Amino acid sequence: MSQYVEIPVQRLPAETLQALLEEFASRDGTDYGIQETALPRRVEQLRAQLVSGNLQLLFDSDNEQWDLLPKEQAIEILEGNS
Repeated sequence: MSQYVEIPVQRLPAETLQALLEEFASRDGTDYGIQETALPRRVEQLRAQLVSGNLQLLFDSDNEQWDLLPKEQAIEILEGNS
């Protein structure tokens, strides 16, 4: 069973956060709607969602993988760890 922890993004170095956001925004299969959005704009949108708390960064310590998830989904996963 996976063990997830929330990573406070304000504790990440700026370069690390930027790299994570760029990687996430450029993942294959990511759907941004009907209109194509440039990578810098997608990164900006993701950063704004993180700052507002609508998006959270979780790390799966068992698989050593991370993901950005909507707040509600992250809460469900974190509560499942208890």
